[in-house]
Amino acid sequence: MQSISTIGLDIAKSVFQVHGVDAAGHVVIRRQLKRRHVLAFFQKLSPCLVGIEACASSHHWSRELETLGHTVRLMPPAYVKPYVKRQKNDTTDAEAICEAVTRPNMRFVPTKTVEQQSCLMLHRARHLFIRQQTAVINSIRAYLAEFGIVAPVGRRGVEQLLEVVADTADNRLPEVARACLVALGNQLRALKAQILEFDRRIIAWHRSNATSKRLDAIPGVGPALATALVASIADPKAFRSGRDFSAWVGLVPKQNSSGGKDKLGSISKQGDRYL
Repeated sequence: MQSISTIGLDIAKSVFQVHGVDAAGHVVIRRQLKRRHVLAFFQKLSPCLVGIEACASSHHWSRELETLGHTVRLMPPAYVKPYVKRQKNDTTDAEAICEAVTRPNMRFVPTKTVEQQSCLMLHRARHLFIRQQTAVINSIRAYLAEFGIVAPVGRRGVEQLLEVVADTADNRLPEVARACLVALGNQLRALKAQILEFDRRIIAWHRSNATSKRLDAIPGVGPALATALVASIADPKAFRSGRDFSAWVGLVPKQNSSGGKDKLGSISKQGDRYL
């Protein structure tokens, strides 16, 4: 155990895979761990380099292992995949992670704090509710159109449709259809109220964060974008310049260059599409 210098940890819901090597690259340990035994296992080890794919719960495990004195490096799964040998399973994945984390040109994902993950969850939940709101609105419009009832595009148009649904004297809607549309209307109002609550929480988080308030001073940047930037980027110093940051977000053209001829296309959007 004392000779382990690098570990590749393939995380999961309940069963984790460990692949450890010594300073010479020889395999020292290859085993499975139950979730409840992970921290106890790493407590017995001397501080070493631990590689983890940046996926669900990875930031949590990174913080926990760093508390134990280990150096943790998170990597995008797409950058680990080239190191996977034949067949995909937990054992080969852990071995690939162990190999990838030692590469000098590997790109790593900084570990997010609990506050950053909380703010990012706030944005993700709000975005999910907005999509659900759009789906409910489209359903209301489509169902009423089946009975020849339409309204202009926009918020006011939806309110007109809900007024028709609420009017029991309107004979154009059968009772069964009206009951379904009333339920959809209630769902729409609940979603709108929750989205407004999320907006208030985002503003409150923005006002409590100095970096977010500094970003808000940039023309074209508001509280929503400022808080999303602060929550998404754990360490701004990871970027050498604004150009590097724009490339990370995906605000750069696609390239299909060869033979010294540069062929640039439309914006790639291969980064964080939410930002």
